[in-house]
Amino acid sequence: MNRFPLMAAALAAAFLLAACQADVGDDEERPAKAAVQEAPLVAPTSNDDNAWKTYLGQVIGRNMDGITERTFNYYLPAGTDPNEAGGPFERMRNEVNQAVSRSVLPGNMLTFSSPDSAMMADLVVSAFQGEFVTATALKGSRVLFIGKAEDRERVQAAVEAVGGEFRFVEVK
Repeated sequence: MNRFPLMAAALAAAFLLAACQADVGDDEERPAKAAVQEAPLVAPTSNDDNAWKTYLGQVIGRNMDGITERTFNYYLPAGTDPNEAGGPFERMRNEVNQAVSRSVLPGNMLTFSSPDSAMMADLVVSAFQGEFVTATALKGSRVLFIGKAEDRERVQAAVEAVGGEFRFVEVK
């Protein structure tokens, strides 16, 4: 009769030991995964859209923490003419303005990026200042601006004016 409790204790100890060993292996892998994931990203030096989209996908992926819903990515290629009537800049500005006017649900993220940081900053600022945009339009959602440091403050002010969480990643 004394053997049963002894065997049960030995079996429980074996399971605990196996669980501890599995955790040790995981701990050894975590720093390697974190190092790969946190390696500095380098923005493309050309205006190649495919290279930019690859880079931006990595930046966006690193900023998904806490996002429980969808991500809406807005990207303007280099060479886009912001003065072209009905062009990509105007269409995107109108699209963003309509989305923000309707309010963006909590847990969503809007990302804005372009090889031309100043042009994208102009788009964000003008779209977020529309007539029907409320002070709580982005409450509970995040805006990620990927651009140059000199454009950060004005984009941040526009985002915070409509209640959004602002994140910035400098293109380097």
